Amino acid sequence: MSSALVWELIKNNNSFLVKRDGLQLSSESNNLTNLHSFKYSGIANNKTVGIQAATRGIKLTKNTKKTSSPAKSVNSTVIAKSRRHTAKSVANLIARSNYRADLLPAALARASAVISSQQPVKQKNLRPAKGIRALKA
Repeated sequence: MSSALVWELIKNNNSFLVKRDGLQLSSESNNLTNLHSFKYSGIANNKTVGIQAATRGIKLTKNTKKTSSPAKSVNSTVIAKSRRHTAKSVANLIARSNYRADLLPAALARASAVISSQQPVKQKNLRPAKGIRALKA
């Protein structure tokens, strides 16, 4: 089926649709922005990109042309590098390989957010109190 027909069938009612405060969000696996729209839909589009957290780094998944065999229909790559190298790898895998250049900003934002969430939280060093009030306490 065509992508437009699939979108017309699922746009008003599907199991991934989340309605909150007048917004329509989506919890699909290959939806980079979690917005309920045709452009970012992981179900309706033939070419989709998904970025998830891996144990170290990110896991980038793309659909392939081998739709007849489910095991080979998804190509996944784990990228475990620094933030800058990860961004370059994501750009190479998406836009420069002529896959879907319109998804590049959303993919870079998602990859950056996933990498930021994996960084350990630094504890603030509190300076010792100085002055007269510190001596009184």
